[in-house]
Amino acid sequence: MHFVIFGIIAIFTIRGVRIGYLKNTKRLSVQKVKVPIKSNDFKLSVLQLSDLHLEKCSISPEQLHTMINNESFDLIALTGDFLDKKRTIPKLIPYLEVLQGINARYGIYVVFGNHDYVLKRNHFHDMKDLFHQYGCITLQNESISIRKGSQTFNIIGIDDYSTRRSNLEKSFEKVSPGYRLVLTHDPNIILDMDPYPYDYLLSGHFHGGQIYWPKPYHLRKMGKLPRKNVIKGLHFQEGKPFYISEGLGQTAVNIRFGSFPEITFHEIG
Repeated sequence: MHFVIFGIIAIFTIRGVRIGYLKNTKRLSVQKVKVPIKSNDFKLSVLQLSDLHLEKCSISPEQLHTMINNESFDLIALTGDFLDKKRTIPKLIPYLEVLQGINARYGIYVVFGNHDYVLKRNHFHDMKDLFHQYGCITLQNESISIRKGSQTFNIIGIDDYSTRRSNLEKSFEKVSPGYRLVLTHDPNIILDMDPYPYDYLLSGHFHGGQIYWPKPYHLRKMGKLPRKNVIKGLHFQEGKPFYISEGLGQTAVNIRFGSFPEITFHEIG
């Protein structure tokens, strides 16, 4: 009898914990990051979304709209891992409609992550074309220079490092003098960037550990940064700032512990 009671208690405890972990996937966190720069004349506001993982995302387009509708941004940065199944591609549409409605002054910029490249080549191009239909600019080891008043800034999109698609030389070859904002998915690439100066780098990939208990030991295989417990938030490499988003969605299982889905407002300058 005692074993039966213990079993019932264990089942309800596990179920309760799992429900709590699932609720965490719906508790959207808004992070506001202030990044000072030397020039007082240059300012840039950036909305970053990362790791939507639309197969396992609990944040609805309506909830996203509510959180950002009253904000204004110079540009929107989407830093990879949107989906990995063909059937999920249409789910991107309502999110892109929300972002398109923000009317970011300098546009929406997209880099891809390791999960995006799970798609077959033709399906990957279908996803990429969908971004273009909604006015997004995709960057795969490419850069674009933008004039902002009397200042120039560069958006440098480095392709996914973890799947060995990154090419730093190609990414930086057309960069103009001015501020250098790097968008990429896997932040481990900063350890290889000493010859390539940048001012600020935005990334994702680690989900803040997703299940952070007691520490995210499961991320150790994902590179040198997780082995140093550098998996989320603002950090510096050789004095240069870089940011790791906890992302909107989840991977493997749709639960979070010690981490929350995130959208990030970056104020540069």
